[in-house]
Amino acid sequence: MNIMYLTIELIIGFFLLFIIVKFVGKKIISQITPFTFIASIVLGELLGNALYDHQIGVFYIIYSMTLWGALLFVVEYLGQKYLAFRGIVEGKPSALIKNGLVDREELRKNRMNLNQLQSLLRQSETFSIREVAFCYLEANGSISILKKTKHQKTTQEDFNMPIKPVYVPVTLIRDGKVLWDELKDLGFDESWLKTQLTSQDISNYKDIFIAEWLENDCLFVQTY
Repeated sequence: MNIMYLTIELIIGFFLLFIIVKFVGKKIISQITPFTFIASIVLGELLGNALYDHQIGVFYIIYSMTLWGALLFVVEYLGQKYLAFRGIVEGKPSALIKNGLVDREELRKNRMNLNQLQSLLRQSETFSIREVAFCYLEANGSISILKKTKHQKTTQEDFNMPIKPVYVPVTLIRDGKVLWDELKDLGFDESWLKTQLTSQDISNYKDIFIAEWLENDCLFVQTY
């Protein structure tokens, strides 16, 4: 195969994949449903097989991937617009455990046995069925668990403690480069950042591996 021809096909395929993922959405990456799982595999196979088939030209690569991407977009659109269609494509969660009792019929419908259920529970840090009040098998094969009251983790509300606000940590410097947009969103400027770093005996941004800001806490800095 001509190297230049292969290079052109790879570049076109790369950008087509990028565009399709942008239009279809992030679900095709996380593979939330069985449909998106299969769709992402087929999409990769379409490109992979086309690249190394001498009889398939650039036009066929563009056509097949564009058509597949359009079909994915239509399915996603219909799923958002029509509830019945969404149920067919995405499926519904199955209640494997209800009120602390394993539903053997639901296990059978989902072609699961007790060993597989226990394995999924252990992967979710639940080592006994007796701890579980409800357990749902989601469309993507993962499980969601609601534990019985006595096995749930305690919260501040349980001890009548005052609720403190929660803040999201923000990375300000990564790999020696300042993330100016993040700094601006926090309402800070370069002068403030330099003051914070000077207090930790750091003078050069390039010496910093990561710097993270958390409200009501100091600036965390790790150097190279």
